[in-house]
Amino acid sequence: MKGDSLRGQTVAFDAAEAPALPLAALLALATAGFITILTEALPAGLLAQMSRDLAVSEALVGQFVTIYAIGSLLAAIPLVALTRGWRRRPLLQTAICGFFIVNTITALADNFVLILLARLFAGIFAGLLWALLAGFASRMVADSLRGRAIAVAMAGAPLALSLGIPLGTLLGSWVGWHYTFGVVSLLTLLLVVWVQMKVPDFAGEPKSCRSRVIDVLAMPGVSAVLAVTFAFVLAHNILYTYIVPFLAQAGMVARTDLVLFIFGSMALAGIWIIGVGIDRWLRRLTVLSIMLFGVAALALAVWSRMPLIIYFGIGAWGLAFGGIATLFQTAAANASGTAADVGQALIVTVWNAAIAGGGVVGGVVLEMRGAATLPWVLVLSLALALLITWRASCHGFQPGS
Repeated sequence: MKGDSLRGQTVAFDAAEAPALPLAALLALATAGFITILTEALPAGLLAQMSRDLAVSEALVGQFVTIYAIGSLLAAIPLVALTRGWRRRPLLQTAICGFFIVNTITALADNFVLILLARLFAGIFAGLLWALLAGFASRMVADSLRGRAIAVAMAGAPLALSLGIPLGTLLGSWVGWHYTFGVVSLLTLLLVVWVQMKVPDFAGEPKSCRSRVIDVLAMPGVSAVLAVTFAFVLAHNILYTYIVPFLAQAGMVARTDLVLFIFGSMALAGIWIIGVGIDRWLRRLTVLSIMLFGVAALALAVWSRMPLIIYFGIGAWGLAFGGIATLFQTAAANASGTAADVGQALIVTVWNAAIAGGGVVGGVVLEMRGAATLPWVLVLSLALALLITWRASCHGFQPGS
C-alpha cells in the first residue's frame, strides 16, 4: 500500500505484491458487514420496546426489517450500474456514511413513519455495500488468496447474528433502543476513519469495459450460482423465519435462545472452515454444505418432536450456513470476472428475494400444513440446489486448484 492517508489520495495497490492477507483492510470490510446486519436485524431484538415507545403493534415494528430487505432488493443492481465508474473507496464510504445518517435518525426519532423511511434508505445503502465488499476483498490479494480474503470480509455477517444482535438486545434492555442505535452510529463513524486509513482505493470500471447486467447473466456459470443461492437461502429463511412455531410444536419455545446460540456458534465455525479451504475446494465445500443442510433438514422433518435431534440438526444447519455466503460470492466473482461488482449485485438481489420468498412460502406452509411440515419443504429446495451445483462443474462451481 502506497500513499495512503486521511487526505483521501488515490492509493496505489498491487495485489501481487501482498505476501499475505491485508488483515487491517479486510477486517474493516468485515466491520462494515457487521454494522449492516446489525442495523438490519436489531429491531427484531428490540421489538417490544420499540412497539411500546412508538405506540404501534409489534407486527408493524416487524416491518422495519421487511422494508430494509425491500430497499436492498430494489436498489442493488441499479445503484451498482449507475456507480461503476466511481472510484471504489469513496463509493464504499458513501454507503457507510449512509448508515451513520439513518441510524442517527433512528436514534433521535419518535415517529414511526420517519423511522420506516430511514429503514428503507438503510436497505438501499446495504444493497450497495454488499455489492462492493467481495470485489474489494478480491482486488486486494493475489488470485490464490481470493477466497480467504472474501471469507474474512464476510465474517461480519455471522458475527452480527451470533454476537451483535444478542449484545444489542441486552444493551437495549439497559439503556433503551434510542441509545442502542446511537452506539451503532458511533461505531459507524469510527469505521469511516478506519476505512480511510487502511482500505486501498481502486479505479472505477472504464465505460468501454462495462458489461450490461443481461450480459453478466449470460456469462457461463453465473445463472447457476444465482439459482443455487436462491434455493439455499430460500430453504434457510423458510425455517429461520418460523423457527419459533417449529420449536413450539416440539415444546421447546423456552429454549429458543439456546437454539439460536447453537446455530450462531456453529455458523462461526463454518466461516472458519470455509475460509481455510475455499481457495482449493470451493466446489467440494459447496456440495458438502448443501448436503449437510439437507441431512439436517431431513432429520428435523423425521424427528421433529425430539429435542436432542433438533439440537444436533440446528447445529449442523448452522455449520452449513456459516460460510455459504462466502462460497456463493466467491463463485459469483469467479464466474463474472471483471464484472464482479455486477455479479455481487445480482447475488444481493437474489439473496433478498429469497429472504422475502422464505417468509411467504413458510407462512403458506405453516397455515396449510403446520410447522412440522416446514423441514420437508427445505429438503425439496436443497435437493434442487444440490442438483444444479452438481451439474455446474465446468462453470459456476469449478473444482479448486
